[in-house]
Amino acid sequence: MERIYLETLIKADIQKVFDLARDIDLHQKSTAGTHEKAIAGRTSGLIEENETVTWRAKHLGIYQSLTSKIISMEKPYHFTDTMLEGAFKSMKHQHIFKVKKEDTLMVDIFEFESPLGIIGKMFSKFFLKSYLRKFLLQRNELIRKAAEGSL
Repeated sequence: MERIYLETLIKADIQKVFDLARDIDLHQKSTAGTHEKAIAGRTSGLIEENETVTWRAKHLGIYQSLTSKIISMEKPYHFTDTMLEGAFKSMKHQHIFKVKKEDTLMVDIFEFESPLGIIGKMFSKFFLKSYLRKFLLQRNELIRKAAEGSL
């Protein structure tokens, strides 16, 4: 299992950052490069606990679909989504929000496992982990800009 840990400090209120992080429409803007689109389940607005969303996107030259479900949520401190169907063997993404003086620290813990045994493990280690880290950093930057009013 691979793990990506990211911290993003945002000069904005925790509730605002929390809502932007679960905003389907903003997520689609942050993933314009992969043509990501919500096609089933919650397809716009703020996703809530026990809701699902199915994404269709072009990653590594191939259109893929991934369905995830929000399995836990404590507003405005955290929510966790997990993959129900998709290209990974497993995937879990924890979104954690902490007040830091007048700012918000947004923490991502993204854990995934690729299929295909040892070949999948090698692919994850040498390419996919870096690709996904960059993908998450782009998303976080858009959340930061939106929250700080510099979009």
